[in-house]
Amino acid sequence: MFFRNLTLFRFPTSHKFDGLDAGLDECQLKPVGPLELSSRGFISPFGRDADAMSHTAGDAMWLTVGGEDRLLPGSVVNDMLAKKLAEIEQKEGRKPGGRTRKRIKDELITDLLPRAFIKPSRTDALIDLGHGIVVVDTSSRKNAETVVSEIRRALGSFPALPLNAEVAPRSVLTGWVAGEPLPEGLSLGDECELRDPVDQGAVVKVQRMELQSDEINKHLESGKQVTRLALNLDDHVSFVLGEDLVIRKFKLLDGAVDELEHTEAEDIRAELDARFILMAGETKRLFAVLEQALKLSRVDA
Repeated sequence: MFFRNLTLFRFPTSHKFDGLDAGLDECQLKPVGPLELSSRGFISPFGRDADAMSHTAGDAMWLTVGGEDRLLPGSVVNDMLAKKLAEIEQKEGRKPGGRTRKRIKDELITDLLPRAFIKPSRTDALIDLGHGIVVVDTSSRKNAETVVSEIRRALGSFPALPLNAEVAPRSVLTGWVAGEPLPEGLSLGDECELRDPVDQGAVVKVQRMELQSDEINKHLESGKQVTRLALNLDDHVSFVLGEDLVIRKFKLLDGAVDELEHTEAEDIRAELDARFILMAGETKRLFAVLEQALKLSRVDA
């Protein structure tokens, strides 16, 4: 299990996690009801059939929020609604009013929901107790907020806030591409996004290209700013950092993955544990670099 996208939240390192195990049991995923569109709750990080509702290695904790969503496409409902309305109009010689349309649509949804397919999902989260950060494996702010809300529900209270920088991230990213020194360990990748700062301005997306080049310099000279930038941390991690502070395309490179060869994983759970320990360590190291470079704000207790 390696995260692919990192949306981060920060909480006070003094926050206590007493009672978490009981809260996770109380907030386990329940099967979606026959008239429900979705259900959310905790499942074991090691799979839905496993017992452990969390996993801890050092000061890193692994939680997983599972989901069940009924697939009921709006096009299906609208098509059946149109047929029902046409039948009424033909029979009664008048078009049904708004209230009738709403009633019939609600009846159709009630009838179709129990027969709709159910799509399972999972979203993993890493809680770094040392740095006071929650790392959610998604690039969607909405999905990440859902995971944090579930943690808050299990704990009773959880003062976690989205990551915030005291400097403008796009100015830092633009400076790095323009030739300003990068923090120790960081190097440029081969991908970036440049935007004209004016409303409805031009957007340029570059991939598989040398970023410190004449072509990129011309875009910078015209006033465009870097809003996403591919970076490498030593030879261990590659990722794309956005001005929204979401880390996308997170990938552990050979320099990090090679360390797994030195572990003795006797079963799948032991292998997952080794992978989690490795990922947690690399994520902490990356956060420490970005925290200093972007002056990431702390959350007061």
